[in-house]
Amino acid sequence: MTEHVHDLFRRLADAMNARRLDELDELLTPDFVRHCEATPDVVVHSPADFADFLRANAESFPDNVQSFDQVVVEGDRAGFWASYTGTQDGPLGPFPASGRQVRFSFGGTARIRDGRIAELWVTWDNMALLGALGHLPAPEPAS
Repeated sequence: MTEHVHDLFRRLADAMNARRLDELDELLTPDFVRHCEATPDVVVHSPADFADFLRANAESFPDNVQSFDQVVVEGDRAGFWASYTGTQDGPLGPFPASGRQVRFSFGGTARIRDGRIAELWVTWDNMALLGALGHLPAPEPAS
């Protein structure tokens, strides 16, 4: 199972990065759910919802690339540490395009069922991301 899960994450990254979102049906269960505290208004309850989320993200970061740098498998769960690189050439919620490239790490857990990803829990530091994009004021120097 471990090799299969590693291959599943490799295939997921390949599909996302190549914008081959039709492949999500092979990688995610029909009732796939994505949970993310960093994007609480985004509801993902199917591979189609996830494809819509990825399309919207590509409007903000058209050159985005994601990689799963570490994947650890235990039973039907996989923990991962990943990276995201992209240039914000489109709006991100209320924030206008900054033209800045950002690289940040994110982590999460997945539940595997029937050889596909059934659930995904993802988290990252939104404040660090928005700061790197220039959307937050610079911190005051320590006195």
